[in-house]
Amino acid sequence: MNKLSGTDTPEADVSGIHPREAPVIKNVGVIGAGQMGNGIAHIFALADYTVHLSDVSEEQIAKSHDVIGRNMDRQIKRGIIREDDKEKALAQIDASTKLDSLVDCDLVIEAATENEAIKKQIFRDICPQLKPSTLLCSNTSSISITRLGAGTDRPEKFMGLHFMNPVPMMKLVELIRGIATADTTFIAVHTVAEKLGKRPISSEDFPAFIVNRVLIPMINEAIYTLYEGVGNVDSIDTAMKLGANHPMGPLELADFIGLDTCLSIMTVLYEGLADSKYRPCPLLVKYVEAGWLGRKAKRGFYDYTGDEPVPTR
Repeated sequence: MNKLSGTDTPEADVSGIHPREAPVIKNVGVIGAGQMGNGIAHIFALADYTVHLSDVSEEQIAKSHDVIGRNMDRQIKRGIIREDDKEKALAQIDASTKLDSLVDCDLVIEAATENEAIKKQIFRDICPQLKPSTLLCSNTSSISITRLGAGTDRPEKFMGLHFMNPVPMMKLVELIRGIATADTTFIAVHTVAEKLGKRPISSEDFPAFIVNRVLIPMINEAIYTLYEGVGNVDSIDTAMKLGANHPMGPLELADFIGLDTCLSIMTVLYEGLADSKYRPCPLLVKYVEAGWLGRKAKRGFYDYTGDEPVPTR
C-alpha cells in the first residue's frame, strides 16, 4: 500500500518519524508577488510566520502590501479577522526585488508563472542564497515535482505545495512528493499547511495532480462546446450553474484562473499523458495568442471593461 495514502496512519506520521523530528518553520519566503504569491504571503502572515516576499517586478512589489491589505479588509468585513490581526500580519511581511532577502528563510515557496523554464531558473538562482537546511516548495499547478526538484541542490528537501485560488478563501492545499522528497520534508510541510488552517491532501506526482487533472479538462471541454457551436458563453455557463449546481460557470472560471494558465496545464496533461482527450481546444489557443487571458487582461470569454462582464461570444 502507498505509505502516504493507503494506510490507516495519518499522512504526517510516515515511516515512524515523529513530527518533532521534522524541521521547524518560522521564516517563510515567497517568490512571486502576483495573485497567488500575495495570497500565500497573506495567509502565512496571519498565521504569525515572518514572511519575505520577493519578485523581479518593482511594480508588483510596490503594490503587494496594498493588495494584501485590501484582501484583509474584505476578511474584516466578513468577520473572519479583526483590524488588529491585519495590522500585525502586514507588519510580518517585508517585500523586495532581491533574492538575498530570503537568505534566512526556513521554507521558500515559488509562486511564479506556470512556466517550467522560468521556475527552474528561479531555483537555480535561489539555491546558492539559502541555508543548507532550507526547504523548497513549488506552487506549480501541473509541472512534475520530481523534475523541478532534480534541478536543485536539495531534491530531498523539495516538494509541491499547491494552493487553490483565491488562497485566503480556499481550504484545500495539495501536497506532492517528488521521488526524492524526504519524509521529514513532507511532515514539516504538512504541519505548516495545518497551521495555516488548510486541509492538506496528498497527490502522487502525475501531471496536474488531482484538482486540475479533473477541473481543467472539464473547462477545456466547455471551450470545445463553445468552439463547436453547441452553445454560446452565457448558455454554457448558465447550464453548468443551474444544471450541475456549480457556483461559477466553466468559462467564467477559466477567465478567473487565466486562459494562459489553463492552456499551460492542458499542454502539460497532453504531453505528459500522451492521450488525445487532453488536446487543448484550438479556441483556447487562439484566445491566448490574442492576449485574451481572462480577468487579468480585462478580456477573455467575457469582456470586463464595463460595469458588468459581457460575453464575447
